[in-house]
Amino acid sequence: MVGAPPFQRSFNAPPGPLNAITDVPGLLVGHADDAEALTGCTVVLCPAGAVGGVDQRGGAPGTRQIDALRPVHLVQEAHAVMLAGGSAFGLDAAGGAVRWLEERGHGFDVRVARVPIVPAAILFDLGIGRADVRPDAAMGYRACQAASAGRPAEGNVGAGMGCTVGKALGPAHGMRGGLGTASLDLDGGLIVGAIVAVNAYGDVLDEQSGILAGCRAPDGDPAGPPQFADALTVMAARARQTGGGFGTPPAETSHTVIGVVATNARLTKEEATKTAQMAHAGLARAICPAHTMFDGDTIFALSAGQLAADVNAIGALAAEALAIAIRRGVRAATSAPGWPAVRGPLAQAGR
Repeated sequence: MVGAPPFQRSFNAPPGPLNAITDVPGLLVGHADDAEALTGCTVVLCPAGAVGGVDQRGGAPGTRQIDALRPVHLVQEAHAVMLAGGSAFGLDAAGGAVRWLEERGHGFDVRVARVPIVPAAILFDLGIGRADVRPDAAMGYRACQAASAGRPAEGNVGAGMGCTVGKALGPAHGMRGGLGTASLDLDGGLIVGAIVAVNAYGDVLDEQSGILAGCRAPDGDPAGPPQFADALTVMAARARQTGGGFGTPPAETSHTVIGVVATNARLTKEEATKTAQMAHAGLARAICPAHTMFDGDTIFALSAGQLAADVNAIGALAAEALAIAIRRGVRAATSAPGWPAVRGPLAQAGR
């Protein structure tokens, strides 16, 4: 079968109580969005501060203040991470989180003020709804107001509102993406969680059934279950057509998967960065191809606890939680005009 997994694994750690990134104590998640314009933002708040790291691997990123998370830099903690639609315009949403945190006395103490550290990443959703409506500081502030320690909504909410996947043959053959979250509950109270907005150029893969959502074949039945073209097959056919350079896919050229992995393990900035790096393995397991020049794939890592743990295990489990969250986000998506979503028994399979 095209896209079928080569083997099955026995790993099956249980989810946390909420099966969400908010199983990590001290983290709050809030969404704000515009259902008509099909755009929005999602904030992961850690008002008391969390050691952060980041790893950016796609070729078309849009980010804010990620240098503060680099190990060689002064600031040790972030106070929120903002994920937003709206392409580069959506970076303004982080300003709303900065204001919300400052009003409550949270931030890096510089004596004359407390400066909230709010790294951000954006995805491209201007081609699905209204290109003239984007997340801004007011929307980012509303996301903070809505934030809670409960289970975040999934699917087409927040930063997942305008997500799509499988665009190797252009928007006319893609499907709906979305926002997903998951967690893994390990021995001794150790939690690893993830939240991710899935807006990929490639196909989303299921470990059991192959392609879950992705590039639809041009000759498929529009009224029936999706017939997949397989993005790798499409790309292989084009491999010698670009004449060198980076090439361009048909039509829409901006995509991007952005997310956060988090744990209550005690990590240094170096270890948080390594966790973010390792988490990208989960992105590559669940999405094919990943990290193309048309994606801005960016993953943040947060350490919001004091439990002693092996960073190698935390990174490996972060990859697993991220892969689960990616599939959950796609399964929870709803259709939009021209963008069918995964539905039926396939949507309920797996976690």
